[in-house]
Amino acid sequence: MAAERAYKTFQEFWPFYLGEHSKPITRAFHFVGTSIALFDILGAVVLRDPRYLLAAPVSAYGMAWISHFFLEKNRPATFTYPLWSLMGDFKMLGFMATGKIGAELDRLKIVPKDSAGSVAPRA
Repeated sequence: MAAERAYKTFQEFWPFYLGEHSKPITRAFHFVGTSIALFDILGAVVLRDPRYLLAAPVSAYGMAWISHFFLEKNRPATFTYPLWSLMGDFKMLGFMATGKIGAELDRLKIVPKDSAGSVAPRA
């Protein structure tokens, strides 16, 4: 695993963040987890029940961390860059929801890595 560098701006961080989500399955887990978390937050507001707020991070981080540890096989960027990772998650969600994630991956020349960390062919 390559050593993380110190990022000074979110713009510098974004390619690293997206590269840590190189596999479509990892991005799918994030999409589902973040979407559920947004519904949890909406539920807290609509139902006026703060317990839903407790479920939001569990939904989002649970799905994300499972995908990183077991599928992408890397360390979640949240541990080092919590705010930028949250911003990256929403930016990635936006690209996925609008169908533009492929173009962004191509622009940044990001391809999936296999379990050994080598570049694998993009599906």
